[in-house]
Amino acid sequence: MLQRRLQRAIFAGAALAVALVPDLVRAQGSLDARYQLSLSGLPFGRGVWQITVRDDQFTAAISGTTSGLLSLFASGRGASAARGAVVGGALSSSSYSSSISTSSKYDEVRMQLASGAVKDYLAEPPNIPHPDRVPLQDAHRRGVTDPMTAAIIRVPGNGNTFVPQACNRKLAIFDGRMRYDLQLAFKRLDRVGSEKGYQGAAVVCSVYFTPVAGHVPNRPAIKYLTELRDTELWLAPIAGTRLMVPYRVSLPTPLGMGLLEATQFVTVAQAPRPTPTSARQ
Repeated sequence: MLQRRLQRAIFAGAALAVALVPDLVRAQGSLDARYQLSLSGLPFGRGVWQITVRDDQFTAAISGTTSGLLSLFASGRGASAARGAVVGGALSSSSYSSSISTSSKYDEVRMQLASGAVKDYLAEPPNIPHPDRVPLQDAHRRGVTDPMTAAIIRVPGNGNTFVPQACNRKLAIFDGRMRYDLQLAFKRLDRVGSEKGYQGAAVVCSVYFTPVAGHVPNRPAIKYLTELRDTELWLAPIAGTRLMVPYRVSLPTPLGMGLLEATQFVTVAQAPRPTPTSARQ
């Protein structure tokens, strides 16, 4: 009974917050977030994620490094970026890049996309040939999006975004080497609060991983992720839009609970740029 009352209160507060935002700015906003990655409570990574949704286009960029005790044994740095169009309030990626550099290797992926299809891509180094690898076909690169754009979720409709529909969906993703699905399902509502920025409601989703192609099915990591049933994703809103992004992710691992969580989540609604007609008025 107490949980039901709490959920009703969160729904009501979220609906009031949405009602106070003018319609004209619901499609434009920005996010400046800082995240910490930990394993069994020990920090070992941190990252920055910046998103801008403006007029009919969006940009997103993330960068991260190892930290804590892990940095004493191995150094690592990574960066990803995506950009594209905003069509009917939804994001349509046109380009994606990712690079990961450690003391022992370098990994890079670049993609060009159009209307949900991969037109060109580069993955260095390429997948190592393996007799059991599920081959990638042209069909696996259609009806997909890149990993970063997939994480920026649009909630359909015109009302409250703190609803089960924020979760209930399947994300078809191609990362340059593997085609896989992430099935999201609504679990509950919660509240979150970072050291700086957003304090408020979040939608919690369960996440299920299904590899489709480009993978070796009997590899332990693939089997573990496929069988995992306890991954949870907290979604928080980008102000001025109907978009929600991960605020927190919890993932059980053989070494303990992995947790990615925002320590800063500053999001600002942006007023639309004046059109030539409005500028003359």
